[in-house]
Amino acid sequence: MYFTRKGEINTDETIRLALEKAAELKIKHFVVASHRGKTAEKLLNKGVQVVCVTHHVGFSGPGIDEMTPEVRKKLLDAGCKVLTTTHLFAGLDRAIRNKFGGVYPTEIMAQTLRMFGQGVKVCVEIAGMALDAGLIPHGEDIIAIGGSGTGADTAIVVRPAHSNHFFDTQVKQIICKPMEI
Repeated sequence: MYFTRKGEINTDETIRLALEKAAELKIKHFVVASHRGKTAEKLLNKGVQVVCVTHHVGFSGPGIDEMTPEVRKKLLDAGCKVLTTTHLFAGLDRAIRNKFGGVYPTEIMAQTLRMFGQGVKVCVEIAGMALDAGLIPHGEDIIAIGGSGTGADTAIVVRPAHSNHFFDTQVKQIICKPMEI
C-alpha cells in the first residue's frame, strides 16, 4: 500500500495492514516507534507482543521524557515492553557532528535508508534497537511500524540484526509507506 500523503492520518490504516500481514505470515512480534505511546496503545490487546520504542530522554530538550509516567505504566501493565534509549543512528556520531561538523558513517547509513522514506529508516532502526535490548527474538521476522513524524505511516516485515552485525538486517517486505519522502 502506498499512501498519497505522509503522516498521522495513516496511523489506523498502517496498523490494520500490519496486523493483517502479521496474521498472514504468523508473526507475533511488533516493534513500534511511539514517543508518546499513542501508536503503541493502538496495538494493545490485538494478540501480538509489542515493543514500544520511544525517543531517548533529552530528544526534545535536556532532561525531557516525552512519554508521561501514566502512559508508560498503562503500556507496561498491558504487557507492552517499553524501550527508551539512544537511537541506533543518533549516538555519538551525531554528538561529534553537532560539536565539530562533518558527516559520519551512521549518518550516511541513515540518510541512505531515508531514500525509501523516513518511516523505513525508523523501522529498520527501532527493530535493531529492540533486538539489541533483548526484547524480541533473534533470527525471526518481526513487523516494525514507524512514521515520518507524528503517528505511523510505514510498516515493514524485517529480520533485524544486532547493531554489531547491522548489515545482516533483511527488509523482507514493505507493507505500507507514503509515496512522498
